[in-house]
Amino acid sequence: MRQIVFMTLAADDLVSCWEIDDATGTLSLLSETSVEGRPAPLAVDRENNLLYVGRRDIPRVSSYRFDPSSGTLEHQFDGPVLQGDPCYLSLDRTSRFLLGAYYNGGAVTVQEVEAGNFEGRSDWIPTGNGAHCVKTDLSNKYVMLPHIAGEHGMNAIRLFRFDDDNGSLVPNRPAEISQPDNRGPRHYVFHPNGRYVYFSNEQDCSVTAYSFDSTSGLIKELQTESTLPMHYGGVNSCAQLRITPDGRYLFAPNRGHNSLAGFSVDSDSGGLTQIGRTPTEAIPRVLDIDSTGKYLYSAGLESGHVSAFNISGDGSLDLIDRYEVGNEPMWILTLPVG
Repeated sequence: MRQIVFMTLAADDLVSCWEIDDATGTLSLLSETSVEGRPAPLAVDRENNLLYVGRRDIPRVSSYRFDPSSGTLEHQFDGPVLQGDPCYLSLDRTSRFLLGAYYNGGAVTVQEVEAGNFEGRSDWIPTGNGAHCVKTDLSNKYVMLPHIAGEHGMNAIRLFRFDDDNGSLVPNRPAEISQPDNRGPRHYVFHPNGRYVYFSNEQDCSVTAYSFDSTSGLIKELQTESTLPMHYGGVNSCAQLRITPDGRYLFAPNRGHNSLAGFSVDSDSGGLTQIGRTPTEAIPRVLDIDSTGKYLYSAGLESGHVSAFNISGDGSLDLIDRYEVGNEPMWILTLPVG
C-alpha cells in the first residue's frame, strides 16, 4: 500500500509532501507548496483528494486538491476570515462539515464545505479560552472540545451533540466535564472500538482514559497515567497523541523532556500500562502513525527535523532515521493513497 505524509512548516509558509517506503518506513520528499499565513493544522477528505489547511496568521482555512502520485497541491478555495486562528481541524464523517478549534479565540466552528468550497453554514460558537481539539465520535453524533489549563485555558472538556444533516452543534447534558486543578486536557483520540477515548493533559503531563457512552456522548474517567519518568523535575508539557490502528498502543509527546511516552492499551477495559519513553526531537509538538501501524513520525518544533520510528510488536520504538524538514513543523498527516 502506498502512503504519503503531509507536513506544515509554519515559519517557512510551506506544506511539504513526502512518500513513505512501505518496507522500511523511510521518507523521500515529493513536493513543497507555498501557503502564506503560517500553515498549521490539516484535515483531509480522502474521497475527493482535498486537503484543508488552517492558516494561523490570516486567519482562515483554505482547501487544496492534491495529486496522490506527485504530492503537489492545487489551491481551490479560501474560507472566510475568522475571529481567531485555527489550531485544530477535522472533517465530520460525511466530509460535509469542517470543524475547527480556536485556542486564542476560545471557540469552536462548523463550516459547511462542498468539493472544497466553503458554502452554507458557518458557525462561530464561543466556548472559553484554550480550546485545542475537536472531532466527531465514530457514530458522527457527538463532539468533544478540550480546553487546556493555566493562564490561557479554562481546564475543562465541553460536550456537544452533532447533527450531520444540518451541521448544528449544541451542548450535551451535561455540557461540561470539569477537571482537577491544572490538568489541562488538550488533544484526544478514540479507541478503534469506539468504547474508550484518551486525552493528553498539557499541564499535568499525563494521559487520561475515559469510557465513552455512544448512546449519550458522555464520558467517565477510568485512569490517569503520567507521561514522565519518576523524579523528573524539569519543565514539560504534553501535546498531541496518537493510537495505533489496532488500538494496542498509544503515544504522547513530552515537550521539555523531549520524549515519546508509550502505553499499551487493554481493548477490553480501556486501561493503560506505561511501556517507557523514547528520546525524540526537541519540543515534539506533533506526531502521526501510518495506516499500517508500523511507523511513527515525530516532529520537533525547535529542531526542524522529523524522526521516523519503527513500532515493534511490544510497542517499543526503534529509530529509523531523522529528516531535516524545515522551520517550525506544526502538523504531520500520514495518508494511504493506494
